[in-house]
Amino acid sequence: MDFSDDEDTGALRDLLRRFIAREASPEMAAQWDRDDHIPRDMLVKLAETGVCGLTVPEEFGGMGRDVMAMVVTILELAKRSTALAGLYIMNACYGSLNIAMEGTPEQKQRFLPGLAKGEIIFAYGLSEPDVGADLASVKTRAERKGDTLVINGTKRWCSGANFADTILMLVRSGAADARYKNLSMVLVPTDAPGITMLRVEALGVRGIPTNDVMLDNVEVPFANVLGGEAKWNEGWSLLAGPALEIEKLETPALALGVAEAAVAEAWEYSQQRQQFGAPICTIQSIRHMLSDVQTKLQACRLMLMSAAWKVHSGLPSAVDTSMAKLYVSDSARDIVLTCQQVLGAYGYAHGFAMERYVRDVLVMPIWGGSSAIQKNNIANLMRLPRK
Repeated sequence: MDFSDDEDTGALRDLLRRFIAREASPEMAAQWDRDDHIPRDMLVKLAETGVCGLTVPEEFGGMGRDVMAMVVTILELAKRSTALAGLYIMNACYGSLNIAMEGTPEQKQRFLPGLAKGEIIFAYGLSEPDVGADLASVKTRAERKGDTLVINGTKRWCSGANFADTILMLVRSGAADARYKNLSMVLVPTDAPGITMLRVEALGVRGIPTNDVMLDNVEVPFANVLGGEAKWNEGWSLLAGPALEIEKLETPALALGVAEAAVAEAWEYSQQRQQFGAPICTIQSIRHMLSDVQTKLQACRLMLMSAAWKVHSGLPSAVDTSMAKLYVSDSARDIVLTCQQVLGAYGYAHGFAMERYVRDVLVMPIWGGSSAIQKNNIANLMRLPRK
């Protein structure tokens, strides 16, 4: 399979690079990082390019689902700013993909046109203070009272919840001893009475703040259950279904974008920085480091695009997406740390983008299912016998 850019992918990259040059300068990316805030109108501007429609069916104003193009979009945006890429993911992935795949007809009509225009932002509400990898153990409860749900509990690591319109939230909707059977996904408006948020400061990926979300007798219509009546108490099938394979592509696309940006900076720096009367790119140890990161970049690209192509084509992809999440996230971290060494002290100083790349990439092996979880997934999916 040839994963080099075809005409459409090349045109998409050119479109995004022109947008970034025009609307998202390096200085702006640095400012979003310092302020831990990205203006919401950046998503509306991005939507004008059409990329927010890549996960929206045509009948709702989009261009139909294109997983390959979605991954390329995340990657290109992340090369300038993980905040900008994160804003896109909150719209096109957390929002459009889930609604388009699992929403009721009414939910599709209510959300998808606005999502395609960049007017609606979703956050995820999955983890809790005592629940991370074991999502089947969530304690946040949704009690049904006729046509209303009453929700109580606390969600953790809800990135962007403070400026999102809706949180797609995993809740316990029945007896806890049933685990996988009594879970539901609910669309919770962030302005609902009874919601309070506590912002959590993070080392990297600043611009999309993460939050604790506390829910005290929050009431939402039962119609806000993702998938409606048919999916009440069936939330695990939504969480672990086709959307999971796409979600496992989002973090490696982010990670690869950061790694590509770091390599570009180190590559250029090595040709400009003079030591001992010559550019440092003439020093063998530097040349070896740069050759190594370029090789790892190419391996990451091929693994990510191969997995994305399988998802896009509807082929079995669970092993491929877990491998891509594992390998690309871990390799991107190693790539960026090597590039920081090329810059020496400048790679540790404010004023150079490299120190931001380092802070941003460190979370990639943790986000979206940790590297340890992916190793478990791979062994289990490939039917490695257990004791």
